[in-house]
Amino acid sequence: MQDYLIKRLLLTVPVVLGVTVLVFLFIHMIPGDPVEVMLGESARTADRAALRDALHLDRPLFIQFGYFLRDLLTGNLESIFYHEPVAGKVLSRLGATFQLALVAMFFAILIALPLGIIAAVKRDTAVDAGAMAFAMAGVCMPNFWIGPMLILVFSIKLMWFPVSGSGGIEHLVLPAITLGFGMAAILSRMTRGSLLEVIGEDYLVVARAKGLRENAVILKHALKNALIPVITVIGLQFGALLDGSIITETIFAWPGIGSLLIESIQTRDFPLVQGCVLVIALTYVLVNLVTDILYAVADPRVRYGERQ
Repeated sequence: MQDYLIKRLLLTVPVVLGVTVLVFLFIHMIPGDPVEVMLGESARTADRAALRDALHLDRPLFIQFGYFLRDLLTGNLESIFYHEPVAGKVLSRLGATFQLALVAMFFAILIALPLGIIAAVKRDTAVDAGAMAFAMAGVCMPNFWIGPMLILVFSIKLMWFPVSGSGGIEHLVLPAITLGFGMAAILSRMTRGSLLEVIGEDYLVVARAKGLRENAVILKHALKNALIPVITVIGLQFGALLDGSIITETIFAWPGIGSLLIESIQTRDFPLVQGCVLVIALTYVLVNLVTDILYAVADPRVRYGERQ
């Protein structure tokens, strides 16, 4: 396990470097001049040239990349629009995004696991068909449609929850449901499929022959092995929640890194866009690493990178 962990950590180095290069290049493909956004179209040519020189935007692209790496490694990357360090600006919003993602994850698991277990136990029945219909609906309905529908019903019509913003737990409910609904659908299908693969294994037949009740057989024996691939999906989907939060945070005006990314794109704030995207990408890499470790821990038979 130690050798595998070291190997996975070393493999993340070229991934991080590749992500850094791609983030820098893609951001510079965004149309629009940040100098014009900051100074306006009526600014004097001399003022534009001075600001462009101060931001190194008049240099060749590879030199700009060198400045970007230097500022990134030293923590001196500064937002063009806010005139604040990018690290501090991103970290001030990152907590809200993780809070939303964790609540959405909790909602998805709370719905998906019982639904997947019931669908597997009640295979080929009306309950199974209903559960899979829910899963199909969750996969098909995008966040940008679910969010406004929840606002129309529960905020405007019933007035149970606030429309947008942050504050108490009531502000988290609708964004978390919007973000976690699709994940709940995916996890429920995965749980059902994994449970069906192990539900007829010999060790479960032996457990039933010993007189164990069906509930104990399913929950204590079958589910333990069935959850191993589900853990992988949960880890990967948690990384996907960070991507999905961009749309959800914009809909509900949630003050997270997703809404900050949209704001920085609108203001052509290159360093801040790069910081936001880089943090999201690095979080995805870290989540994948943790998922691989948890997968090996959950299944003692798995020994990645080790000789048997």
